[in-house]
Amino acid sequence: MQNIRTDLALEAFDGQGASSLPGVDVRRWEAGGVTLTEVVVSDDDASRLLNKSVGRYLTLECGLLRRRDPDARAALGGLLAEELSRMLPPMDGGACALVLGLGNRQITPDALGPSVVDRLLVTRHLIEQLANLPGLRPVSAIAPGVLGVTGIETMELAERLVDLVKPAAVVCVDALAARDSARVGTTLQLTDTGIQPGAGVGNHRRALTRDSVGAPVIAIGMPTVVHAATLARNAFDWLDRQRGATADPAALDDMERALLSAAPGDMIVTPREIDSIIQDAAGIVAAALNRALQPDLSDAEIAAMMD
Repeated sequence: MQNIRTDLALEAFDGQGASSLPGVDVRRWEAGGVTLTEVVVSDDDASRLLNKSVGRYLTLECGLLRRRDPDARAALGGLLAEELSRMLPPMDGGACALVLGLGNRQITPDALGPSVVDRLLVTRHLIEQLANLPGLRPVSAIAPGVLGVTGIETMELAERLVDLVKPAAVVCVDALAARDSARVGTTLQLTDTGIQPGAGVGNHRRALTRDSVGAPVIAIGMPTVVHAATLARNAFDWLDRQRGATADPAALDDMERALLSAAPGDMIVTPREIDSIIQDAAGIVAAALNRALQPDLSDAEIAAMMD
């Protein structure tokens, strides 16, 4: 079968061309103008087929995001906060959360994680001073940068931070790669499986998972790029369908290999309005995280503490 070049479990499942697969449960529903799709991978065979870890993947899609619709942003942020709250482990007794904003803030399509961290309410260092606010949870956040800038693997930093902070949960935020360009800037994925930084663009780093860092790892991401070879493949597939023909997967595979072998090789495409996409997405994700991590605070209290 063809290799589906995407970070989204939904696209990996749809790319197999089957309505159902053993070991994979898929459920779709609508809420507030947002389409939610839950993909649960329950066994190792399905994991290998989809190239996705065993666990739960929740995709939230809203096409109005690209129009910068405020109601759409509010609806998506509210739903993300609700689902994130359900996915977080119990955080009683002063348990801390650690948020990692993955990516390179100097490269706009990769700056989602650092941009979210910039908007978070971090409180671990303030708990004693803010004892008059009952229910305030300790939250730490860091944007660790990328190996090419720091010379340090994100995994190495994460291991030591978890050992120091001892969080009840680690939340990773990162930019993703999609197969369908329509999902760039319109889709969020939430998963309890952790994350492998750079996987979507072929720059595989060590994975951040419960097993590797010793704490539950939740990952949030938005597609910000598409592989150019994937766009070409999709275009030829579309042309065949318009002609009433069935695309030949082997021919499409040959075309993709030819494109990748030619200079300049694998190229990544991003929309020209990526600056505003990152800005809006960072606001949505940060607001959802602040709500989920501080459930006893009102939106007004969170805003006041961030001013």
